[in-house]
Amino acid sequence: MPTTDSTTGLDPAVAAQRLREEGPNELGISQRRTLRDMAWDVVTEPMFLLLLGAGAIYLAMGDAHEALILLGFVVIIMAITVLQERRTDNALNALRDLSSPRALALRGGTIVRIAGRDVVREDLLMVAEGDRIPADGTLLQAHELAANESMLTGESEPVAKQPADKVFAGTLVVSGQGLLRVTGVGRHTELGRIGQSLDTIALQASPLRDEMTRLTRKLVVIGLSLCALLVCLFWALRGDALQAVLAGITLAMGILPQELPVIMIVFLALAARRLAAQQVLTRRLNAIETLGQTTVLCVDKTGTLTQNRMAVAELCIAGQELDVQHLPAAADGSALPDAFHELLEYAVLASEIEPHDPMEQAFHRMAADHLVDTEHLHPAWSLAREYELSPQLLAMSHLWRDGISAHDTVATKGAPEAVADLCHLPDAERAAVSAQAARLADRGLRVLGVAKARHHTQDTWPDAQHDFDFEWLGLVALADPLRPEVPQAVAQCRQAGIRVVMITGDHPRTARAIAAQAGIANDRVVTGDELAHMPPQVLAEQVRQVSVFARIKPHQKLALVEALKAQGEVVAMTGDGVNDAPALKAAHIGIAMGQRGTDVAREAAALVLLHDDFAAIVLAIHRGRQTFANLRQAMVYTLAVHVPIIGLALLPVLFGLPLVLAPLHIAFLELVIDPACSIVFEAEEGAADLMQQPPREANEPLLSSRHILLSLLQGSVVTAAVVGLYAWLLGQAAHAATASTAAFVVLVAANAALILPSRSSQTSWRSLWAGLTPVSLWVLGGTLAGLAAVTTVPWLAAPFKFAPLSVLQWLAALGAGWATVAVLQGCKRWFRVAATPH
Repeated sequence: MPTTDSTTGLDPAVAAQRLREEGPNELGISQRRTLRDMAWDVVTEPMFLLLLGAGAIYLAMGDAHEALILLGFVVIIMAITVLQERRTDNALNALRDLSSPRALALRGGTIVRIAGRDVVREDLLMVAEGDRIPADGTLLQAHELAANESMLTGESEPVAKQPADKVFAGTLVVSGQGLLRVTGVGRHTELGRIGQSLDTIALQASPLRDEMTRLTRKLVVIGLSLCALLVCLFWALRGDALQAVLAGITLAMGILPQELPVIMIVFLALAARRLAAQQVLTRRLNAIETLGQTTVLCVDKTGTLTQNRMAVAELCIAGQELDVQHLPAAADGSALPDAFHELLEYAVLASEIEPHDPMEQAFHRMAADHLVDTEHLHPAWSLAREYELSPQLLAMSHLWRDGISAHDTVATKGAPEAVADLCHLPDAERAAVSAQAARLADRGLRVLGVAKARHHTQDTWPDAQHDFDFEWLGLVALADPLRPEVPQAVAQCRQAGIRVVMITGDHPRTARAIAAQAGIANDRVVTGDELAHMPPQVLAEQVRQVSVFARIKPHQKLALVEALKAQGEVVAMTGDGVNDAPALKAAHIGIAMGQRGTDVAREAAALVLLHDDFAAIVLAIHRGRQTFANLRQAMVYTLAVHVPIIGLALLPVLFGLPLVLAPLHIAFLELVIDPACSIVFEAEEGAADLMQQPPREANEPLLSSRHILLSLLQGSVVTAAVVGLYAWLLGQAAHAATASTAAFVVLVAANAALILPSRSSQTSWRSLWAGLTPVSLWVLGGTLAGLAAVTTVPWLAAPFKFAPLSVLQWLAALGAGWATVAVLQGCKRWFRVAATPH
């Protein structure tokens, strides 16, 4: 027997115990990598294989001490890499949990929104159109409920559901509402038994990733070619095969760009995590790179630009208008004039019994304030037939039966012109209604027409609303105030070169009024009817010029998105309903409303606003631009620091000088480069004028030839400084170990100094230190402390074959490395001027 009370639901304590005992509502197909999996991935990377190979060569040369120390560095680097991977994985797992279907459960008499994984057996769940059913269950109540079960059966036709019918996890409610008792969760669902799994967040193939793959392959080919050349030269010039291979491994470790894909994944994952902290959930990581390219932002009016807090503002009958916003509540109806009781009565009858729509909720609230003790509320009536809103007719009707009289009552509400058409009003009355609706809409009010009809109980129900003999009752106008942050956010979009386009189902005059308040261009408004008759070339011209589209039907949203994309625009689109899913999926960046949005809209979208806040979209665009800019600077830095490493591995062999770098030195440098890129650059706040710049071109690469040349130029400056100092010291009869130690200090100091001009694209001297984050200071301080340790502490310096330097020599070498920052910044300024067209 069920332990769930059908009026109060499962007791929260029982639900918590059952979750512990029976486990979460998951399919048991783990998408999460263990520490062992991460460690194995790291061990099989080329960099670590090269380190292990170098250790084996040291053992073959009889230098076990050197091999063990190198192995110690392998362990340290592996630990840092695994922790970094774990951090990235945790960020993605947190996003997966957030993006799983939500469930509306009745527990302990209270309706609560819980994660789908927290649903337990015998839970009572409420489902409505657009919801993804989170578990198998039996329907206790069903109102016009139909489900798409194609993922189980392959049949795309919706399946009508009645009380006592079974519903299944993973299927989609396409219409109606229902209450179900859960009978199976996780592996015990039909979906779990056939071994299917839900969609997960993963790093999809993207232009950025493809670019990174191409760059990595090129560098690998160049690196392997140079390594082979170096091994042959060393062997030919010095005749030591093992030392030749060791030198080749050192060069390979210096060239291989294993950081590039890691840095990219870390940046995108951490950007997604930062967006989640701002109440924006990233379902597809590649959306972050596209955000910075957005040129057009298509938004709905209700709930996105406005507060979605509908309240009845005006009631209008026979040309008489009543402002009801300041009426005192009076349950007996005394505060509301009798003449307006019937209009409010039928607005409620034309609404859902337990509405989710803010407009219908406003009708119910007003009726609770003014009609409770009157004859105009009918809790005993039963809803016999419902005529849904459709693209062909923007009106919906409910047919009610009281069980006593010989006639059923029909109530309808919808767009004033649609309801006027149902009532077959004469042209003069229709014009008067239209003029009155236009005046209300000009004030930014949402206007609906209301009508009534009677139908003989013995007659069969007509198939269409037009077959009823409707009588016009009046207009109801609702206020939905603009969100206070919207005008500033729209202004920010305009400064950033992003055009905001409003697409709404509202009356054109309402749309124009709200657009004017928001700061959206509204000199022309195009309606859905006009859109339906436009040839493709006219449509293309209109979407280029017009920013407000009203009375738009759901399928027309997709046509607008496709038309904008055809013009080369990068389109972001907001939506919340089942019918918005095609447009959300077609847009470059689909943005679903998390609070009022349906599961299917969230699944089609790349981003989900956990709070329906327009300003959050602007924050997400800023984060996308910032992430791309920081990633670019990190890549420029990464390529630049590899140049002197390659130079120090290659040039001494070519000029017959003692070798400076060994695999152990490269391992130490890896500990410097990776944190600098993935920590320092990711935490940068970016340029202050980031949102004053136009969107970057859709085909703009992360690293253009200009950026690669800048990396090579800056790396060459450091190479010249390090190799020049090393050659000069050897020319002064300095010991080779002393010269190598000084060269290494200069190399690490110069690479640390390179962080400063690489943090941003700004070329002013002030920008070197401006906005330096605590993270940057910690990394710079830690790098210099590590450098001091391995060059001055004898037992640490010995494995590196470093000779002790005097304090003056050490400080001089450090100063020489840091002095390169002036040259590096000068190079950047010169490069910027040289690249600017005159």
